[in-house]
Amino acid sequence: MDLGAVDILRIRELGVPRYNEFRRLLHLSPAEDFDSLTDNPVWAEELRRVYEGDIERVDLMVGMFAEPRPKGFAFSDTAFRIFVLMASRRLNSDRFLTKDYTPQVYTQTGLDWIENNSMVSVLLRHFPELRSSMKTVDNAFAPWKASSPAR
Repeated sequence: MDLGAVDILRIRELGVPRYNEFRRLLHLSPAEDFDSLTDNPVWAEELRRVYEGDIERVDLMVGMFAEPRPKGFAFSDTAFRIFVLMASRRLNSDRFLTKDYTPQVYTQTGLDWIENNSMVSVLLRHFPELRSSMKTVDNAFAPWKASSPAR
């Protein structure tokens, strides 16, 4: 089974707009051609062949995976914009981060633990070998210092 093809078929069945239309709906510039969609010339040629030269047919997920990632980012600009838009909605709709964020639910010790820890401290608790890579970051989602290869 081709899982990539299954994802594309599901997205099409659900009526998700194609890549350029999705960007237009976000008031972003669409890709003018395959070379402007990706900075990888091999991918641009492969996409041109698969989509028969029609940039408007590129599926959303394919386009987002082909986009160049901004420096220091793990995913594309388009995907990041959706992430930012949805993050506050997810947080505000989670009862454990809103109405149930209380000592009665978490205990005061639990709330203190949450307030006095970060993703960095959680990662270091479980993976102390990351200490040298993470010593320059306050935010675990910022780029880490490259570690020395194991000897």
